Amino acid sequence: MKHLIAFFIIIFLSTSFAFSQNTVEKKSTASENVSVIQKEFVIPNLNEISHKVWIYLPPNYHNSTKKYPVIYMHDAQNLFDAATSYAGEWEVDEALNKLFKKTGKGFIIVGIENTGEERINEYTPWKNKKYGGGKGNIYMDFIANTLKSYIDSNYRTKTKQKHTGLIGSSLGGLISYYGGLQYPNTFGKIGALSTSFWFSEKVEDFTKEKGNLKNVKLFLLVGGKEGDDTDKDTKKMEKLLLKTGFKPLNLKTKINPEGKHNEAFWRSEFLEVITWLYHIK
Repeated sequence: MKHLIAFFIIIFLSTSFAFSQNTVEKKSTASENVSVIQKEFVIPNLNEISHKVWIYLPPNYHNSTKKYPVIYMHDAQNLFDAATSYAGEWEVDEALNKLFKKTGKGFIIVGIENTGEERINEYTPWKNKKYGGGKGNIYMDFIANTLKSYIDSNYRTKTKQKHTGLIGSSLGGLISYYGGLQYPNTFGKIGALSTSFWFSEKVEDFTKEKGNLKNVKLFLLVGGKEGDDTDKDTKKMEKLLLKTGFKPLNLKTKINPEGKHNEAFWRSEFLEVITWLYHIK
């Protein structure tokens, strides 16, 4: 089953990159408060490809002087716009606009595009003998030390750890998990959805070394129809975290028996992840 999930990821790499090149004629579904930052970022020692960065601002951003929590997310092509998505969007903007209307709670979302064929390198901190990868540490260092600095300098943000999040799915879940444990003083809210823990056994030693955290909230989500190993791997990491010393009240694991490894599943669970991480009722 792990190989089936891996096959899905490989197909995603090649198809999503090609798909993104042919989306000009599709109608955009992004909300008015979503845009692409004009500045593009090349990450030294990762690749020579410029990374586009999308940003979602709360509906009242331009009519207030408030500062907002910031959540960094991966695979930006799939977050806001059906015209750029691979297999449907997460509808992050619609979900957060509704949340704002209901609760008055606003967030800034920073979405970093993957670069297609380089996605494995970007989202994996360790190498896999079959699939390669292993440059995720460079990618996460860029987010923590370069991109965050740029966002905090150019937007009204709440900069402290307790206001700053990381959310991703699949390999994006893996790099979010890694980022939360590697940079616990920077990121305080982590959403690791359908996480590809299978990619490297080194995640276990990494967790044993870094998992004793008291001030990081972590939401582990997995679907019951993603494959047997996916939910087993997630349960295994939950137990390991708790054994290592991760604060139990800051850890939530949810297994949705009907969940599949796709954007529709992540879209349906997104608001629950946000409201739990940021304690919104």
